[in-house]
Amino acid sequence: MTRRPSVLAIDGGGSKIDALLVDREGVIVGRARVEPGTNDGHGTGDLAGIGLAVAAACRNAGLDPGDLPVAKLGVFCLAGADLPADDRRILRSLEPRGWTDDTILRNDTFAVFRAGTDRTWGVGVVCGFGTNCSAVAPDGRTYRLPALGWIAGDWGGGSDIGEAALWHAVRSEDGRGDRTSLARSVPAHFDLRRPKQVMEAIYFGRLSRGRIAELPPLVFEAAAERDAVARSIVDRQADEIVTMATTAIRRLRMARLDVHVVLGGGIFRNTFEPFFRRIDDGVQGSAPAATVTVLDAPPVAGAALLGLDRLHASRAVKDRLRAALTYDALDNRLDGVRR
Repeated sequence: MTRRPSVLAIDGGGSKIDALLVDREGVIVGRARVEPGTNDGHGTGDLAGIGLAVAAACRNAGLDPGDLPVAKLGVFCLAGADLPADDRRILRSLEPRGWTDDTILRNDTFAVFRAGTDRTWGVGVVCGFGTNCSAVAPDGRTYRLPALGWIAGDWGGGSDIGEAALWHAVRSEDGRGDRTSLARSVPAHFDLRRPKQVMEAIYFGRLSRGRIAELPPLVFEAAAERDAVARSIVDRQADEIVTMATTAIRRLRMARLDVHVVLGGGIFRNTFEPFFRRIDDGVQGSAPAATVTVLDAPPVAGAALLGLDRLHASRAVKDRLRAALTYDALDNRLDGVRR
């Protein structure tokens, strides 16, 4: 008889949904990746996609997805869990599905920070399409931002950096702003010649506004080539990351602790050293003993570790899971499901 897994771990973001089934010894017995569908707009997340991921992970483990519950504890780290009202709504949708005996719901930033440290406390900052921050103090107190964009006071991530790039490119062309190489590279990215043409393509619906989020690599490249305008955008992003992390540290009274600050998301996959140096200096200016690292493990590892924390697993069990969950191992062994 196959023993039921101890943890079902889900990391659900805008680009993918990863699922893991983990036994009580920290061994991964099933895994899957699903491309997400459309969020329902009410903070409940992509529950259909999560269901596909759970079923695929069960099949990968040789289990019947219909034999519920599939695991003792479910840890769902989801991008849609931003406000307490979202949490309540998502839990009301998750629990009737009966996937697990017990359920933990967290924002996906909690998975990022837990995947990047061997501690149960610290700070996680996500900067991908958008940006977010969460933190846990040694005594269990938590801090998190709503991450609802400009209405919540947020700035940063691929969308905002891309919009800034186009804004400066247009102003460079029409004379309202400083000259920048972005006036050439931004339209060239879309096979156009002038920033004005990009503006018109978006305005008339020929170009999706969402594609603006493709532009951050151009901004970092221009900054590396000493473009002052591009550098100002990069510096603004670094300063926003510092502001989020240090606010979390201050609110949780961790300024004197050797807190781990973990950075995860696509914006951190660049090699522009001044960007990271500015973040390091800014964080350590408020918390001198803090350590800033870029996540080098899949965030779903953090979701699984949160589950093992709840089950009071030993350090050896957690180390076994962490050793098995590198990006290469996960990508090479995932049983993917596509819509």
